[in-house]
Amino acid sequence: SNMQIWILSLCALLGAAAAADKPNIIMILIDDYGWANVGYHRTSQDDPHSEVQTPNINELVANGIELDRAYSFKFCSPTRSSLQSGRLPVHVNVLNIDPTKWNPQDPVSGFQGIPRNMTGMATVMKSAGYVTHQIGKWDAGMATPDHSPKGRGYDTSFGYFHHDNDYWTEQISGHVDMWFTDHPAFGFNGTTPADAPIGPEIDYEEYKFAQRAYTILNEWEPSQGPLFLNYDAHICHEPLQSPEQYFHHFDFMTNDFQGHRQLYTSMAHYVDAVLGNITHILKQRNMWDNTLIVLQSDNGGPSFEGSSHTANNWPLRGSKMTNFEGGTRVNAFVSGGYLAQVAPGRVGTKLEGLTHVCDFYATFAHLAGVTDIVDHRAAAAGLPPLDSLNLWPYLSGQNDTSPRDVIHMDVAAAISGQWKIITGDNTGGCWMSPTYPNGTSDPGCNTTVHCGDGCLFNIFEDPGEYNNLAREQPDKLQEMIQLLAQLNQTYFDPVRSGGDPKLASKVAVDKYGGYWGPFLP
Repeated sequence: SNMQIWILSLCALLGAAAAADKPNIIMILIDDYGWANVGYHRTSQDDPHSEVQTPNINELVANGIELDRAYSFKFCSPTRSSLQSGRLPVHVNVLNIDPTKWNPQDPVSGFQGIPRNMTGMATVMKSAGYVTHQIGKWDAGMATPDHSPKGRGYDTSFGYFHHDNDYWTEQISGHVDMWFTDHPAFGFNGTTPADAPIGPEIDYEEYKFAQRAYTILNEWEPSQGPLFLNYDAHICHEPLQSPEQYFHHFDFMTNDFQGHRQLYTSMAHYVDAVLGNITHILKQRNMWDNTLIVLQSDNGGPSFEGSSHTANNWPLRGSKMTNFEGGTRVNAFVSGGYLAQVAPGRVGTKLEGLTHVCDFYATFAHLAGVTDIVDHRAAAAGLPPLDSLNLWPYLSGQNDTSPRDVIHMDVAAAISGQWKIITGDNTGGCWMSPTYPNGTSDPGCNTTVHCGDGCLFNIFEDPGEYNNLAREQPDKLQEMIQLLAQLNQTYFDPVRSGGDPKLASKVAVDKYGGYWGPFLP
């Protein structure tokens, strides 16, 4: 009987080890998060009157890896399409068009977001036995059920399809945008008047998303399979709206610009508190040591373009909607107890290798034990293949260098190692300041940088992009011009509109009781 007990405990041990081989993964995408709006990028963050208070994020970074050169697209939908599809935005979607658009001539790619026949990240995780959940802003397609989170492999989803909606009423363009997996999320929209800058927390959209996250974490059992949770926050995207007690926490702030700095700061403080609660639940339920947490912003903070003067990307140049570092080099880290278990030497480090948001697709697949991630369904439809590179050997310390050394940013910009080329005319090429926006100086940017065939920056020696080296380094400039031309040969930008623009709204009324949702079969 001792032998039996020994075999049983060995089996239990091996079973636990097999489960531990597949960590729970929580992928958090923060929206429109400014470089200088996170504590670990500031020096005076411990002061109770600090204007940037993100203690939970700071702690996650201190117990994890700071990804110092993590890139996203310069605005929302392409980054989200990139994350979910494992492609660079130039090979999946480079447009921020409305999710109601469609092109009846192209049943594969004639829609907003991800082309129909691309395989989603959650589908890959599901194939490896993961239970998959999505929360928050989707913005990667709505036209058909295939475009919804469920159609991309998520067992459940709770969120919205558009670029944004009102934080209180969940309304956008005349209808409510709140969806639960395969039907409208009736009854979740609040009663605080639309456009109100502050209101009760219980009515706040991010509060509803956070509650959903806590429920998923509290109800998860190992028997369901490992957990893959993708939390795509509405914060810090416009409209500038915040729960009243979080807003008033920063009443000490002075010299503000129309209340924008206080509102934005309090929103960032709120999502930081949500991350603190998530961490607490993971530790309380003994999930922490087998959970990997990854966070990235979908683009740089908006100020000069889009939202009017809210985020701060100091000391980087530019804003969301620009290819300058302020629009594309973003807050990102990898943390969680799993990292400390398997790569203790990486805890508390800052990595300088290039990474792109599309690389998490292959990285998570590797952790899930999926060896072949070739997207055969997409190939059969003539769509671009995966660009995603497995970062895990780099993140875990097995390799000293990132597998990625080139980023095709968009048709007008690329990075190769420490060099970056930006072409054409570029608005928004200004710098902010440590306290931005403020009531003293004009927060606008009226500069257009005429790069023509190319502005050339060494982003490692000159992270603020002050020095255009195009004249000093003509050979390097030519090399980068040729690289960009070569990369642009695979640029993917199908026609996505042309169909009845009112169809989605009609379906929202006739089928979904005034809620946005898929409007084509």
